[in-house]
Amino acid sequence: MVRHRALKNCVAALLIALGGATAHAELPVEIVTVEQLAPPNPYRIYLSDVSIGHIVDGRLHVLDGENMKYLGVVSTAYAGQATLSPDRKQIYVATTYYSRLSSGERTDTVDIHDAQTLTKTGEIIIPPIHAQALHYKGTIRTSADGRWLYVLNATPAISVTVVDLQAKAVASQIDIPGCWILLPAQSVSNRLSTVCGDGTMLTVSLDDKGQVADQQRSAKFFDPDVDPIFIHGEQDGDTYRFVSYGGDLYTAHLGGAVASFEPKWSLLTDKERKTGWRPGGYQLLAQHNASGRVFVAMHDGAKDGSHKFPAKEIWGFDLKTQKRVTRAPGSNAIALAVSQGDKPRLFAYDGIKGGIAAYDASAALKLVKRMEGVGETPSLMELH
Repeated sequence: MVRHRALKNCVAALLIALGGATAHAELPVEIVTVEQLAPPNPYRIYLSDVSIGHIVDGRLHVLDGENMKYLGVVSTAYAGQATLSPDRKQIYVATTYYSRLSSGERTDTVDIHDAQTLTKTGEIIIPPIHAQALHYKGTIRTSADGRWLYVLNATPAISVTVVDLQAKAVASQIDIPGCWILLPAQSVSNRLSTVCGDGTMLTVSLDDKGQVADQQRSAKFFDPDVDPIFIHGEQDGDTYRFVSYGGDLYTAHLGGAVASFEPKWSLLTDKERKTGWRPGGYQLLAQHNASGRVFVAMHDGAKDGSHKFPAKEIWGFDLKTQKRVTRAPGSNAIALAVSQGDKPRLFAYDGIKGGIAAYDASAALKLVKRMEGVGETPSLMELH
């Protein structure tokens, strides 16, 4: 009791010394809130990082690509893969949780996050077979109208889980043996295609319940034994573009029940081909739709196995003339993404130094800013 009274007296004396007890009572009540991000613009970057060194704790880094500042992070758990809704208001993450972190009972989910606050707003349980693979743009995609979410599976048999985002439930599972990556059409919201290992493309059409209504395989459009294509494709409406290991550009039209193709053309002159210039990287192709230009990460001295080498240079091409129109230092890029709109900015992830280089892409490529120390083992950027 004596000690208690002494303590009360000490506290009272301290309050008087600091200005009186009333000053303490008038302190404002602190309310915990969630910080709001600035309104998004076309330069906001979502950098997917599988974090191989601690793969159970992957991240989606959210960055301000205009001012090159870090904004926030979304957990993507074990080998999670993320994509944005068509209206850019939601972030969907297909991922895995184990009951003992890296072992035990497996649960796969689609986690839903608000793109403005980055807070988790819901989840959908999916079959525990989603592809625990390096994240490419086509490992998870939405339909053009936002009704369906397509999640790529590998057991190692390849299939697609179709999630009904309105019902918040799995609608179906579609087998696509021997094929990889998901390429939704823009004009037909229940249609998606996938690249197959024999050089063809498989197109799947769904009914209103998300079940398979039709499957059609295209003619062979590349030779995987002679010159395979990189699996990353860039979309403009129903049109997707790919580049091959040897430096050819392929164009596929995916609005119909069967995919169709334009003749391929070379990114290289005969001299460049002889000196070993070739495409390389992961997300090695970016496209600015309005101007009809594509940007490709390129390296010289190519050899077998160099198709993942970072860029020595970035080349820009005009799709109409099929000619190179710009050439810039490559910033060791393994991933490229370009904003849309009338003031495009090209972002290049530096796979050696772990930074992001920003280029003015409105005319000739011009390096304008860099941001250092971003991510650990990322492979994909998506822009808002």
